[in-house]
Amino acid sequence: MAARCLLLASLVLSCSLLPCYVALLFSSLQKTLAVTASPTSGQVLKGGLDKITVTWGLNQTLAAGTDSTYKTIKVKLCYAPMSQVDRAWRKTVDRIKKDRTCQHKIVARPYNSANKTFQSLEWTVQRDVPTATYFIRAYAYNADESEVAYGQTTDAHKTTNLFQVESITGRHMAMDVCSVCFSVFSVVSLLVFFYIEKRK
Repeated sequence: MAARCLLLASLVLSCSLLPCYVALLFSSLQKTLAVTASPTSGQVLKGGLDKITVTWGLNQTLAAGTDSTYKTIKVKLCYAPMSQVDRAWRKTVDRIKKDRTCQHKIVARPYNSANKTFQSLEWTVQRDVPTATYFIRAYAYNADESEVAYGQTTDAHKTTNLFQVESITGRHMAMDVCSVCFSVFSVVSLLVFFYIEKRK
């Protein structure tokens, strides 16, 4: 009898925890947000210089009340599959808490379900964004700060509307010219001292 009660209690607990577990899977999220971005497919952007205009909002074809639990929208810059190869630190995992696809935050804004107008933002690509191929994804969060829906600028296989970012190396033309001048000066100085030494 005790064993049956224990089994029943375990089943009830498992069933009560199931919704929480499912909510953590990306595959369980609804794609309800429409997201667009200004870069064209294949465009190369310079970190610290170029800007991206991102627009997001609820897909207007969905039934009323779809977004009733949405409290916050977070827009992120995400790695495309070709920039994740052999890079475990960028790996896509279905369990959202372990997913490393979208590491670069663009913006987080409160969501008002009564306001159906799309929001827009102009964002300068940060200098510390690594050179890679990207797309943009937006997540909708509920009051518990759990992801409940998403939208992205690419297709389900993440093969369309991808763009590239070229990070700043930190080197400038002036520094390159100076380094060349100092190198030439060093060589000339060495030759002059060598000539003087031979004369003596």
